[in-house]
This record gives sequence, structure tokens and C-alpha cells, in this order.
Amino acid sequence: MLLENKKGLILGVANKRSIAWGIARSAAREGARLAFTFQGERLEENVRELAGTLPCSSVYPCDVTNDAQIERLFHSLKQDFDGLDFLVHCIAFANREDLENEFVTTSRDGFRLAQDISAYSLVSLTRAALPLFSGGAGGSVLALTYLGSERAIPRYNVMGVAKASLEASIRYLASDLGPRNIRVNGISAGPISTLAARGIPGFTSILEHYREKAPLRRNVDVDEVGDAAAFLLSPLARGITGEILFVDAGYHIAGG
Repeated sequence: MLLENKKGLILGVANKRSIAWGIARSAAREGARLAFTFQGERLEENVRELAGTLPCSSVYPCDVTNDAQIERLFHSLKQDFDGLDFLVHCIAFANREDLENEFVTTSRDGFRLAQDISAYSLVSLTRAALPLFSGGAGGSVLALTYLGSERAIPRYNVMGVAKASLEASIRYLASDLGPRNIRVNGISAGPISTLAARGIPGFTSILEHYREKAPLRRNVDVDEVGDAAAFLLSPLARGITGEILFVDAGYHIAGG
């Protein structure tokens, strides 16, 4: 089992269709003990219900825009888990109007909000996790991104800019934390019908386009992303850091 006796925190589970939940299932299958977070009462019931289907899982509240809540989260993890081996960041948010309208109309507050939740939170969470990564054994940090960080995807707009910031943060964190044996990587997943994705205007057309143009001529699913994540979090990927692994049926190599 790739993650036997490993302890990890996964942020971003919303429901059973979440990519974060696919990662959780793969990590649990490989032997990991997991902790989850929820933001607000609306998601708490879903997250607790899903976590209850896995052995030895715990659930904590955390709003990643609130430093005090982040501090409380990791204080609780230190008491309950006595350390961490990995952290998985599957958090992103932008105002709906900033996705529906032209990018040029993005408001200052909307830009700041997308960056704070979708990119800066990786930095603040990783910093808070550092004391829990165990000495020379190090740890692994993984974040979820998308091709819209590199290409101008219609209606992805400010989220694409935030994902570009997230990917740059992955590289800088990997450079900073490599001497501590902490690896930082990202997965760029193809479009999957999650709660967040359905908020993107024209998302059904994006799925169809990928299916027609990707070399594998299909879309990917959460289990494929989950298995790739389990690999990157495991000792099998011990020589990999600062990388973005595409799990998109090969779409990113296609001409368009």
C-alpha cells in the first residue's frame, strides 16, 4: 500500500463528485489516515457524511481566508494526528460575474478574492503545516490546477489568472522547502463535472470539446486524478517536486 501509515489533510471536498473526494478515496485505499475540512454549515453535513465512510477520518472547520481558523485547524491536527505526511489543496473560488463577463471587466475585489482563496491559501496552509511534517522524513504538498493557467480558456477568466499564480507558488514553495525534504507538486486535471466546474458558463461544451480533441478521445474521471495524486504523494514520487502533472487524456498536447 503506497500510503500505509501516512497521515494527510485534504481540503476542498464538497460532495461525492469532487476531485478532492476522488483523491481521498485513492489515498484511503492506499492506507492513509485522512483529515478533511469544510467551509460553512452548508457543506459540513456532506463532508462529515463522506468522511464517515472512510476508516479513521476526522473533520474540521476551516475558512482559508481567516488566519485564525487556519491556526486552529493545525493546532487540532497536531493534537489529534501528531504530525502530517501530506497536504492536498483542492480549493478555488471566483465570483460568478467574473466568470460570466469579459476578463477586462474583472473588479479589483473580485481579482483579490480569486487570488486569496485559489492561490494564496496554498502558501498559508503550507506554512501552517510545516511544524507537523516530521523532521527528515519530510512531507508532500499537492495542489489542483487547470490548463486555463496557460491558455485563455473562454469564461475561465480570473480563475485562469489565479491558477497561474497557484502554479508559480508551487514552484517557489518547492524551491524553498526542498532542503527540508518537502515536495510540492500540482495536478492539472481535465474538465470533470464537479460542483465548482458547473459554475463555469458553457461547461458542457468544454467537456464535448475535450472528448473530441484529446488523444484518448474521452474525458477523465475523479478516480484517475485520485490515482495520480496517490502516486505523487507516495514514496514512488520521491524524486519529483515543482512539477505539474497533466491528467487530461492528453488534451494539453493537442493542437486545439
